[in-house]
Amino acid sequence: MFKKIDLKNKTALVTGAGKGLGKACAIALAEAGAKVVIISRTKSDLDKVNKIIKKTKGSSLSFVCDVTNLNEFEKVLKKISRLDILVNNAGNNRPEHFTKVTQENMNYLTDLNMKAAFNVAQLCSQKMVKAKNRKKIGGSIIHMSSQLGRVGCEGRNVYNMNKFGLEGLSRGMAFELAQYNIRVNTVCPTFVETPMVKKFFKNKKFKDKMLKNIPLGRVATESDVATAVTFLAADSSEMITGTSMMVDGGWTAQ
Repeated sequence: MFKKIDLKNKTALVTGAGKGLGKACAIALAEAGAKVVIISRTKSDLDKVNKIIKKTKGSSLSFVCDVTNLNEFEKVLKKISRLDILVNNAGNNRPEHFTKVTQENMNYLTDLNMKAAFNVAQLCSQKMVKAKNRKKIGGSIIHMSSQLGRVGCEGRNVYNMNKFGLEGLSRGMAFELAQYNIRVNTVCPTFVETPMVKKFFKNKKFKDKMLKNIPLGRVATESDVATAVTFLAADSSEMITGTSMMVDGGWTAQ
């Protein structure tokens, strides 16, 4: 029997929800019926997302928080009574040739893309497993990974390292959290039409080269990724854990 994507009575937390993929995921989860908790460093961005969700008659709660600050994030979690879904999305990239990667940029990216992702996932997992009926209702953790968690790419060595690490973390978590009926997966987009990617694609030579690596011949949309995330968040994917959903237009199939 067909299982619908229905997130009513679920609470979902989305990090990096002020812009780009985080924003799209928060809106999609709200449209599917979830109460969404959105986190970003910028209040004005959160206010805009809240307004959009309100227009769709969804429910959202926002907190200004830097996820690299463990104490800040712990305070946010204490204000949430329930948590069923985590979209571990906050991340960034600073492209550099491997021989020119600075310690500052390597530390910044690793602190955000790996350390903060680990800390957020651990704290949210601890909160989720405390629910008395967790085994019955289940739970879902979705890490926002990348096709670059599967293949290399010029100028993105630190990002490659971070996302390959996130893929490993996801699989380890899936094994350990299965006993609580909490599923853990990653979504791995190709280049997506976000403000960050549009900045990278101002380099026409780089853009043309990247598009040639995508068999479908186009970048992904925010909606493509948010739809995949919402599917993995819902009970419609209740037998899927410890794997990656590739939203890459066929890049990694080659």
